[in-house]
Amino acid sequence: MNLRDLPKVELHLHLDCSLSYDVVKRIKPSVTEEEYMKEFVAPAKCMDLVDFLTRAVKGFELMQTTEQLKWVVDDLFNQLQADNMLYAEIRFAPFLHLQKGLNAHEVVTAVNTAVAAASVKTGIEARVILCTLRHFSEQQSMDTVKLVEQFKNTYVAGFDIAGDEAGYPVDAHKKAFEYASTKEIPCTAHAGEARGADSVWESLNHFGPSRIGHGARSIEDEKLMRHLKDNGVHLEVCPSSNVQTNMFDKFKDHPVDRIYRSGVPMSINTDTRTITWCTLNLEYDNIRTNFGWSPRDFYNCNVNALNAAFISSELREDLLARLKEGYREFLD
Repeated sequence: MNLRDLPKVELHLHLDCSLSYDVVKRIKPSVTEEEYMKEFVAPAKCMDLVDFLTRAVKGFELMQTTEQLKWVVDDLFNQLQADNMLYAEIRFAPFLHLQKGLNAHEVVTAVNTAVAAASVKTGIEARVILCTLRHFSEQQSMDTVKLVEQFKNTYVAGFDIAGDEAGYPVDAHKKAFEYASTKEIPCTAHAGEARGADSVWESLNHFGPSRIGHGARSIEDEKLMRHLKDNGVHLEVCPSSNVQTNMFDKFKDHPVDRIYRSGVPMSINTDTRTITWCTLNLEYDNIRTNFGWSPRDFYNCNVNALNAAFISSELREDLLARLKEGYREFLD
């Protein structure tokens, strides 16, 4: 069985943390491969999430013009093609890309346009999620969610909050999620990464997302796991990233298999392809090696992902049919 040939779905993927050496070299010709590996790629084991996130700065510093944003999007789609991607949701924080004179609306326009073109060129369906960050102000969060509203019916499809949930409270972001709810904007929220199951409860109670980014530490709370399952809250699980941020010691210690077997809806994701030095093909290989998953297990997770995706019912049905066809020989 060659997992590389199977169609895949990815819901949790940070644009500014997934720059290949080729695109970094194109934007900054002076960079060497040694510098790239040292500055853009984190060590296999970081001290914590904050240590891990110090590498993210290197990516968004090189994404400050319309041209640079387009190059990075095109570069990511090349990576998605190598993973045989059927559908992907790509997230980023517009307010990190204003250092050279673009305003937030221009940044989103650039990414939206580039994703539209790359999707047509490659045949990979994709959507964009706009992120606020835990350390952002209330106004920045409100401005971000209103950008999602302004780009309705484009490739921009949802709202997220990312960053260090252990270091910042939820207070500055409640209004943005309340606004998203009134406007029926699909939402996800990072939680259960830098903090335990309590941060997942906090996000559910204050933000009301239909999905949780990461959420692996939900496994620590049986009541929470029942709540997620009973209410169909989807977990965007990123095993290698969680091991790298020192949430778990080794890959075999990650609860991805237990979460899957529990019946909580979940998907497999890379999170940050460069910082973690990971592809979805590699993540599937790791899970098969450590937990013995079959193609049907990966199919089930991809079905879960499409059912939780921020897309129309018509597109969902089309993608589900294409996914089923790709796994047909393993489903009889």
